[in-house]
Amino acid sequence: MLSFLNNQNKEPIKIDITILKPIEKVWNYFSDPEHIVKWNFAHESWECPKAENDLRVGGKLKTRMQAKDGSFGFDFEGIYDEIIPYKLIKYHLEDGRKVEIQFEKMDENTTKVIETFDPEMQNSREMQREGWYAILNNFHKYTENH
Repeated sequence: MLSFLNNQNKEPIKIDITILKPIEKVWNYFSDPEHIVKWNFAHESWECPKAENDLRVGGKLKTRMQAKDGSFGFDFEGIYDEIIPYKLIKYHLEDGRKVEIQFEKMDENTTKVIETFDPEMQNSREMQREGWYAILNNFHKYTENH
């Protein structure tokens, strides 16, 4: 008999958003820890008090996400596998899941960001999609308004 986990869809999840800013600004706001702490959370009741980013192959992305009231939090860490400035970031998480972020220059002031990530098996695909999209949408709002 197959378990629930074996039946869960392991196909990567893909989300995207269009940001009305030049690709250089989008790339910098996505990768600079000074900016990451301002947008890297899924809900306004959460925060990202700490971010470190060594944006090079073999380098690490480390962030802390937590509820503002301190009731829950977790550390997020990825190791970079491939970097093409202003185009592509690939990294893997400690559990081996892969994440890919593509940056597409639509025109001089418009950039499309496409994130593809391997799902984890604890939460539903929809919950994961919604959570990652909420963070990407925070990034969108922060980048367009600063």
